[in-house]
Amino acid sequence: MKLGTAEQRTLVLVNLAAIMERADEALLPSVYKEVGAALHASPTGLGSLTLFRSIVQSACYPLAAYLATRHNRTHVIALGALLWAIATFLVALSNTFLQIFVDDIDVPNCNNKIVPISFLKVAISRGLNGIGLALVTPAIQSLVADSTNDTTRGTAFGWLQLTGNFGSIIGGFLSLSLASTTVMGIAGWRVAFHIVGIISVVVGVLIRLFAVDPHFIDDPKPASDHLSRKTTWAEVLDLLEDAKGIVKVPSFQIIVAQGVTGSFPWSALSFAPMWLELIGFSHRGTGILMGVFIVASALGGLLGGAMGDFFAGRFPNSGRIVLSQISSASAIPLAALLMLVLPDDPSTGVVHGLVMFIMGLSISWNAPATNNPIFAEIVPEKSRTSIYALDRSLESVLSSFAPPTVGILAERVYGYRPVANGRSNNSIEGDSANAASLAKALYTSIAIPMTLCCFIYSFLYCTYPRDRGRARMDSVIASELEQIELDNAQEMFREFSEVQLSEIEMNENQRSVIDIVYEDEDTDDSDERTLLAH
Repeated sequence: MKLGTAEQRTLVLVNLAAIMERADEALLPSVYKEVGAALHASPTGLGSLTLFRSIVQSACYPLAAYLATRHNRTHVIALGALLWAIATFLVALSNTFLQIFVDDIDVPNCNNKIVPISFLKVAISRGLNGIGLALVTPAIQSLVADSTNDTTRGTAFGWLQLTGNFGSIIGGFLSLSLASTTVMGIAGWRVAFHIVGIISVVVGVLIRLFAVDPHFIDDPKPASDHLSRKTTWAEVLDLLEDAKGIVKVPSFQIIVAQGVTGSFPWSALSFAPMWLELIGFSHRGTGILMGVFIVASALGGLLGGAMGDFFAGRFPNSGRIVLSQISSASAIPLAALLMLVLPDDPSTGVVHGLVMFIMGLSISWNAPATNNPIFAEIVPEKSRTSIYALDRSLESVLSSFAPPTVGILAERVYGYRPVANGRSNNSIEGDSANAASLAKALYTSIAIPMTLCCFIYSFLYCTYPRDRGRARMDSVIASELEQIELDNAQEMFREFSEVQLSEIEMNENQRSVIDIVYEDEDTDDSDERTLLAH
């Protein structure tokens, strides 16, 4: 599909926003070890930060859908970028030396019962970060869906995943590279947060100034006109009705169900950098390995999207579904090989990198090949923003519990021992034992959810063809109704014009009669003046 200059510029800027969104998400997990040491936080505590951000983000997706359907989506994306940039600055500015003493609260693994104020600051900042990220995601996905058709949509979402993963590489590698350094007396991980925050502000400004929403091209102020016809409460009720209709679609229910389980392993992998460092990899080595995995995931998303379009053309009712089952099933043996079979030895970095590349290339097909394209096919175009927002909201609620679940499994089930205050965190024996515990917790959080994910996809074989046909029929009916309304409006305008023309002609005739009477009266007055003169 050929795009104009404005559309091309918008897609480029939207992908830049996706890059910075994922870069921001990758910052904190990449420096869990450093932040944990600074705040004396255990894996459970660190996971709770991501959990809090994810819960806030999930709760704000309905707000994102409301704003994106009521306002210019590019403006919504710019606002989200500004909010997450502010949150990133706040995390970087948190003071790790300020602490408050609490007498009545038992703090795990902390003998002097000290609760860092900075931990509370970081938690609040992560909540604000979740609001910004929630505003951006549905608007970006619906813009991409509106700019493509059924034959190219998977590839477009693959490119979006590719650019987003590139952002994860930037955020992860930047924070890991700077983690062990100081810049002008400032900890390197704080500098990384500042850099990402500044770039996010710049991208937000560029989107606000130069990106365009295709729904707002012909009329720059449709939202104002819309507000004049409906109140805010009426808009909210319409959005709720739209959401109720989406939730009743069987294919949507199935994809959300698999997404809850399928997203869980990806959230759990936020502990992968910490696991690699515990094995013995340096910050730079960890950054390279995570970069390899993310690059492979990006390429896998593009590959999966292209294959999804190809197989959807050959097998319209099953092609996309088969690919997603292959992808989710491949995670189980590959994760076992990586975390349970390979030795915990940094000298095997090449082998670790190869397995992580194959794993990233194979397990990243679901969203671009199946989920996102199917969402665009099972609802009308006007409901696309709502369906993407609802999907993210419902999936993220449960998948956000993955990081603390990994922490709890590592500590309570597999014997992870957090670094105590005052103890060196370079203990080789302790790190090796903790690495094994964390690896087992990670694999448990990957294998079980992916097995469920692969099984749940099977139900789409029955529901997807029917829901797609119903959505197409609804679109045809809606198009015909719009055409009827347009024809009626044109007929009413034609009748109104004829009435107006008749009234104008009558007024013209009345003016002519008055002129004639006026001329007769002038003649009579002239006669009177003549008689008086005599």
